[in-house]
Amino acid sequence: MHTPPSDDLATPETAASAPRPAEHGGPRRPASPWRGRVMAAGLMLAALNLRPAVTSLGPLLEEVRDDLGMSGTVAGVLTSVPAACFALFGLTAPRLARRWGPGAIVCAGLAAIATGLLLRPFAGGTVVFLAASALALAGIAVSNILMPVIVKRWFPDRVGAMTGLYSMGLSLGTAAAAAATVPMTDALGGSWRSGLGVWALLAAVALVPWLFLARAARGGASGPEAGATDTDAPAAAPASAPAMRITRSPLAWAMAVFFGFQATAAYISMGWMPQIFRDAGVSASTSGLLLAVMMAMGVPLAFVLPRIAARLRHQGVLVVILGVFGLTGYAGLWLAPAGGAWAWAVLLGIANCAFPLALTMIGMRTRTHAGVVRLSAFAQSVGYLLSIPGPLLVGVLYQHSGGWGQPLALMAGFMVPQIVAGVLAGRDRHLEDEV
Repeated sequence: MHTPPSDDLATPETAASAPRPAEHGGPRRPASPWRGRVMAAGLMLAALNLRPAVTSLGPLLEEVRDDLGMSGTVAGVLTSVPAACFALFGLTAPRLARRWGPGAIVCAGLAAIATGLLLRPFAGGTVVFLAASALALAGIAVSNILMPVIVKRWFPDRVGAMTGLYSMGLSLGTAAAAAATVPMTDALGGSWRSGLGVWALLAAVALVPWLFLARAARGGASGPEAGATDTDAPAAAPASAPAMRITRSPLAWAMAVFFGFQATAAYISMGWMPQIFRDAGVSASTSGLLLAVMMAMGVPLAFVLPRIAARLRHQGVLVVILGVFGLTGYAGLWLAPAGGAWAWAVLLGIANCAFPLALTMIGMRTRTHAGVVRLSAFAQSVGYLLSIPGPLLVGVLYQHSGGWGQPLALMAGFMVPQIVAGVLAGRDRHLEDEV
């Protein structure tokens, strides 16, 4: 059940394995302990900002719809915007990282998040609101793609642990935004504009370590912060051939489909779950707390799950377990949405931990830094593209059926291809062997 020492991943048992050859951009650690601590803090702060732009909106979606005059279908489009931005802007991340370095691009992404969240409360109509949201989501998109790249490059002997760290930060930020947005809105005068805009402050705080790291990279600091270190891995192998042939890889497509359907479930939950509970008679603040519980399940599990996955030769069993939790949660929402609300929130929160599992599998299914860049970009961009219709279809079905029976059936149906693709992607093989 244990993976042998390999180039693409080092578990705690294999942390002392031999370094990779130089042409693969072998393991490089921060030049000093304090720089390593700054990098770890930067990862955590960046992760905290990768979901509040989305989950802060769910509990206030009804107020935003009423104020801006959105229909249910338009609100469905709004809940699909994150996936669309992640797909489109994520495609630019590898090219930008080769040109400027991953650290600089994550820094720019955080600046875009802060700016978009700051501008969104000033929107006077749907178009402006969508544009400001898209700016924040573009910053999230490039950071999403580059997180696995940064972890594998700067912490090659701690992939599982560091993936767990930023996955935990991501879940914590997600849950905090869901739980705190409504209370903060009430404390700031009751306007949804204040409640959404306050999250720009968190992004501004996260910018601080990344400004230092990006400056160190451009200034030629030694170690992984250096600009050469950031960019030499993609150039180490011929860029054109693998990039052209990744579409022929069954592994890459399985990862993309698995990532796409888990993203579909996550963004349906973040966009629509509070509305499901509110329609069942639950208050707005409690609905936000229920969403927070769903997201908070990822805080401990996102730290533990990558470690477990790193020790398994085949991660399919974890995919199936998470899928069963999801199917049970959807069945419960259909049968007793208010009576068992807390239980269903817990079950669906566990199911949504397919996200850190997918990120860990991206690192495990590659041997080189160039490979993880390409697989991360392909799986996440194609996956988010596949996830775009899901929240929109839920909004259309909700508006035309007048209830949640059909949308919940659709959500449960999405879980089946997620399980199948995840089992295929979890097999012990590597992208480089296929392309």
